[in-house]
Amino acid sequence: MEASIEHSGWASALRAHGRRVTKQRLAVLAAVEAHPHSSADAILSAAREELPDITPQSVYVVLGDLTDLGMLRRFEPPHSPALYETRVGDNHHHAVCSVCGRVEDVDCAVGHAPCLTPSATHGMTIMIADVTYVGVCAECAAQGAPTPAA
Repeated sequence: MEASIEHSGWASALRAHGRRVTKQRLAVLAAVEAHPHSSADAILSAAREELPDITPQSVYVVLGDLTDLGMLRRFEPPHSPALYETRVGDNHHHAVCSVCGRVEDVDCAVGHAPCLTPSATHGMTIMIADVTYVGVCAECAAQGAPTPAA
């Protein structure tokens, strides 16, 4: 595992952020990279494939630290636990299937609908507009899944 993590740049990214390269951090980063848009519990399960003794507390601490550093992104879809991804540094959004929970990245939204320019900034410099699109994915629609009420 460590060689593939070295190859993908996680070890050097950790060092660049002033963090030691630990097997726990590498396992969490590998799990999030392999399973984007995953909950902490799913990341724990995936990390345990590489590091069976990793504890839930270790995963939560690593997720929090790497999110604070900007190496991971945490977002909270409606009616879902927080999800994590390694795609950081851009202003992308997410589309969430309200039937199966599938999450897809959506590149930066443009235009005026939905509203991306706040009516008031309250003195803040706005840097990110976080939009979550909720709908029904093509697979669920093809299976005749009912469309939940908005």
